[in-house]
Amino acid sequence: MGAKTYETIIYDKQDKIATITLNRPDVMNTINRQMADDLLDALQDFKTDSEVKVALLTGAGEKVFCAGADLNLFMNELVGDPAAQYAWLDKGLEITRFAIEHHDKPIIAAVNGACLAGGLELALACDFMIAAENASFALTEVGIGVLPGWGGTTRLPKAIPMRRAKELIYTAERFKADEALRLGLVNRVVPKGEAYESALETAKKMAFMDSNTLKMAKKAVMMVTEIADMDTALWCERGAAFIASTGEGFKEGVSAFLEKRPPKFR
Repeated sequence: MGAKTYETIIYDKQDKIATITLNRPDVMNTINRQMADDLLDALQDFKTDSEVKVALLTGAGEKVFCAGADLNLFMNELVGDPAAQYAWLDKGLEITRFAIEHHDKPIIAAVNGACLAGGLELALACDFMIAAENASFALTEVGIGVLPGWGGTTRLPKAIPMRRAKELIYTAERFKADEALRLGLVNRVVPKGEAYESALETAKKMAFMDSNTLKMAKKAVMMVTEIADMDTALWCERGAAFIASTGEGFKEGVSAFLEKRPPKFR
């Protein structure tokens, strides 16, 4: 299960779990063109590796998860070039929507420090977040005269109460991990330096599950959260449950339960 080597991220695969670490700590793990390309490639590798069931996304060090886009990229390459600016927004859509949010497999954000602007947008696209107590969060874009362009104004109001989301977006307010937990933005808060280990423990539980069942569970949840028509979402859920019930994973799971032994999913 060897992993590829990249310039701006560290990619590792062990025991059915992939770890993607944003690795530009000298510039707060900000996202430049190379990191965007590296992320897409690693996420595609994760998707096609049938041995890997779940991924963790984190940042290098204990101070920063990701501070968003590298502003040097904007000042030196994108400002004054509308086509390039729009292409960058399209790249963000490709990463957050299709490569993370709609990935076949679960992805957990282990937020080890400051999670700002595009960094928060990356984390919002993940299935859930586990944060260290020193983590902080903000969609800072309005504060520098621009808007979140990688899904922040869409996903934050779905993750927390609408009025609070509006306030955070309009004011670019930075808030701490305990507030993120109170709002329901993160699943839990752990001591400094333990976000990755806590996320890994959760990933290990998921890596024990049947691969196809995990994929269908994610699809079913996406349907109910994205389709306003509840009847359509329930119809899709029934279809996914039926497919799962006809698979080898379900047979093994029931047999193991009745035989009082751990299941051995292929």
